[in-house]
Amino acid sequence: MAWRAFYNEIRTKKVTNLPDIIKPRLSWDNIKKSADKAVDNYIEKYIETSSPEPIFHVCFGGMIFSYLINLPHERRHLAHQEAGGHH
Repeated sequence: MAWRAFYNEIRTKKVTNLPDIIKPRLSWDNIKKSADKAVDNYIEKYIETSSPEPIFHVCFGGMIFSYLINLPHERRHLAHQEAGGHH
């Protein structure tokens, strides 16, 4: 929804006017305010309703994070195997 509103806002603007629109949105104050709002919405939606979904978010997030951390090592290992290296 936020992307659609942002797109509708900049759709009719000229390219020379875009920095004046985008720059305030990328300020630290706006980013902090948006992050605080997102955390408040998450707490309201999942924590206050005693939903089990935050447990799933942590589990899947941890799996994705560990996969991304281990990915360079695995790629080096596979490249070494394909090059005919012995383990």
